Amino acid sequence: MKTIRWGMVGCGNVTEVKSGPCFYKARHSELRAVTNRTRAKAEDYAQRHSVAIVYENIDEMLADPDIDAVYIATPPDAHKDYAIQCALAKKPCYIEKPMALNYAECLDMIQAFKSTDTKAFVAYYRRRQPRFLKVKTLLDSGAIGDVRFAHITYYRPVSEGEKQGYWHVQPKISGGGIFMDIAVHQLDALDFLIGKISDAKGFFSNQGGYYEPEDILNCCFTFENGVQASGDWCFTAGVREDLIEIVGSLGKITFDCFGTKPILLQVGDTTKTFEPEVFEHVHMGLVQSIIDELNGQDICPSTLESAARTAWVCDRILGKV
Repeated sequence: MKTIRWGMVGCGNVTEVKSGPCFYKARHSELRAVTNRTRAKAEDYAQRHSVAIVYENIDEMLADPDIDAVYIATPPDAHKDYAIQCALAKKPCYIEKPMALNYAECLDMIQAFKSTDTKAFVAYYRRRQPRFLKVKTLLDSGAIGDVRFAHITYYRPVSEGEKQGYWHVQPKISGGGIFMDIAVHQLDALDFLIGKISDAKGFFSNQGGYYEPEDILNCCFTFENGVQASGDWCFTAGVREDLIEIVGSLGKITFDCFGTKPILLQVGDTTKTFEPEVFEHVHMGLVQSIIDELNGQDICPSTLESAARTAWVCDRILGKV
């Protein structure tokens, strides 16, 4: 199979352990070049990760015929423009989540890649992590019978970075607040595990006053297949909780989205636990599926279309559509 030679745009924290090493550790993959808004940061990253080339900008990268695909690892405000540049250059790309600032931008990106017949993917990497694949296997096998409803619970204290206004709480950069950074993973996971969400309604406010966007949200939503769900998020609580419950006609499955606690399967009075493999680099399974798809050996489960569905749900919860 062909070695896919990657260029990476952005050298932020996510690329240090979670994603960046995947591109030089995955099979048939090479991280050939990086670029960053601050060249010195790109040079430092390249030196530490043994990357051969540092480009001044994405234009230089896209002009290189030896770059086969591009990983866009910038904040969301740059995703649309950079992705469309990749589409016009006919370079497949892997885009950090959330896909864009809003659902309308997602539609523009989808159209750009369709018009040039170029592949693109979004970093909802839980779709290829062993723990979420295990939950899906349990659901698909009927372990809890017919799925009736699901609930997301997530709360934690405010961080010092959030108090200081780092980019995740600046809507012009991130598309919203912490909800757009955290909840998108949970909502995409339910899209993967249960199916397409057909409607959603949210209630939200800012209780803590640490930053501009909402810091507490409650929502209810329904799936095309009739399953119901709800969610509660608070980003200024005094304690922490991370839990997803999926309840069926025979039992329930509980698991966390961001941790590694055992998956619990409860049917009647019996509870079973499962502890699937945990990847050192959390993007690895999805990145490998992208590389394999580009080589005609697999189909990546995180597409522009699936990511746009999550963007639509977020916009719906926040009253934007």
